[in-house]
Amino acid sequence: MDWFTADGYGLSRLIFQRALAAVYLTAFLTAALQFRALIGERGILPVPELLRRTHWTAAPGLFRLHYSDRFFAAVAWSGCAVSVALLAGLDGLVPLWGALLLWALPWALYLSIVQVGQVWYGFGWESLLLETGFLAIFLGNERTAPPVLVLWLMRWLLFRVEFGAGLIKMRGDECWRRLTCLDFHHETQPMPGPLSWFFHHLPPPVHRGEVAANHVTQLLVPFLLFTPQPVAGVAAAIMAVTQLWLIVSGNFAWLNWLTVALALSAIDWSPLAGPPRQLPGAPLWYESVVCAVTVLLLVLGYRPARNLLSRHQVMNRSYDPLHLVNTYGAFGSISRVRLEVVVEGTDDTVIHPGTRWREYGFRGKPGDPGRLPRQFAPYHLRLDWMMWFAALSPAYARSWFGPFTERLLGGDRDTLRLLDHNPFPDGPPAHVRASVYRYRFTDAAELRSTGRWWHRTYVREFMRPVRRPLPLRPPEDSG
Repeated sequence: MDWFTADGYGLSRLIFQRALAAVYLTAFLTAALQFRALIGERGILPVPELLRRTHWTAAPGLFRLHYSDRFFAAVAWSGCAVSVALLAGLDGLVPLWGALLLWALPWALYLSIVQVGQVWYGFGWESLLLETGFLAIFLGNERTAPPVLVLWLMRWLLFRVEFGAGLIKMRGDECWRRLTCLDFHHETQPMPGPLSWFFHHLPPPVHRGEVAANHVTQLLVPFLLFTPQPVAGVAAAIMAVTQLWLIVSGNFAWLNWLTVALALSAIDWSPLAGPPRQLPGAPLWYESVVCAVTVLLLVLGYRPARNLLSRHQVMNRSYDPLHLVNTYGAFGSISRVRLEVVVEGTDDTVIHPGTRWREYGFRGKPGDPGRLPRQFAPYHLRLDWMMWFAALSPAYARSWFGPFTERLLGGDRDTLRLLDHNPFPDGPPAHVRASVYRYRFTDAAELRSTGRWWHRTYVREFMRPVRRPLPLRPPEDSG
């Protein structure tokens, strides 16, 4: 090992790269299958309108040069293809410079998608994937050992993810300090999973232990990442196990999986790699590029680092248009009550007391009280997530909920494909409305007697009935 490379981390790099390629594949697949309804030319928040009202310097990307749904699909499916190639190890079959270019391709493609994604792409895991993906460009391949500087930058990123999340909790909701947040969180999280009901009904002392373990993992263990091995590897393994706990208890897209990938990169896997293999030294141009990138990221990283120490800490914010450095964090406050927006339609052209309303079914968010929540992560159901925010406050839905209901009234096929159940298979409804319901998990006795995982009660109107536009009347014959 010279000053630049870490010979014992070849397997760590390989494991990380394959895990990252799998996350990239999930992200591009999510984009390819959902974009037409959300941001397509006829979508809820069309990209062409965004491009007309914003300057390219605020969000540079490929779609500043050209946008069409066909081009977006080509970008998304190309990202899937490159991700599969990286997952299969193509980066190990090309020269060092080719590996850098190959890893730069999915980063540039996904950056372009995020730049036009608007509210649908406003989550912390988008920036985390871009920041992680940018670092991965400079990890190299089997032509040389991994560069030490990049490995340290990855640990610094993992530290900010975990420590930032821990600080935002301690500075936020008092239930984190009282160790009571998980009395509510498994029930009120954005998208519960199939085991969330069981997690919610764990005894209160277990919930206290969960929160205490979370504080230790996020506020103390991250500092051990900067210690020698095997301590640093043990710390990373603890973080990975904690993330796996979150994975089985809810649906958080690829946030947890990507954090696991970063943690795996900090573990020394050399005892499993067999006899050490002597790798050639890094070429001068590669050393120069990595050093320059390191200096750039350290300079840009000043503001995220300062944010960690600020009493007014913010979470999930980017400090540059390329998402090279960002702040992270989640659940600074915990909802005590679960509210859901239920969307319904009717065929009745005139609403009356006997009007029959039929409910639209969503794939991931709670709807039918008798349906057990499903597991979707790391796949990300963007509409379902935004419906959770809409229930918290109509302000979160101001830009998109109206266009969404317009597309339901128009029977838009792309929008209906995002749903699990369309109650109007023969044609669009005459009216659509939305109501807010309170959902709570049933207890064991209620589950046995009713077969329902949820109990729901009406709270208030969210959107009064909206009517499908009437067709234009043909002009009368004046003859």
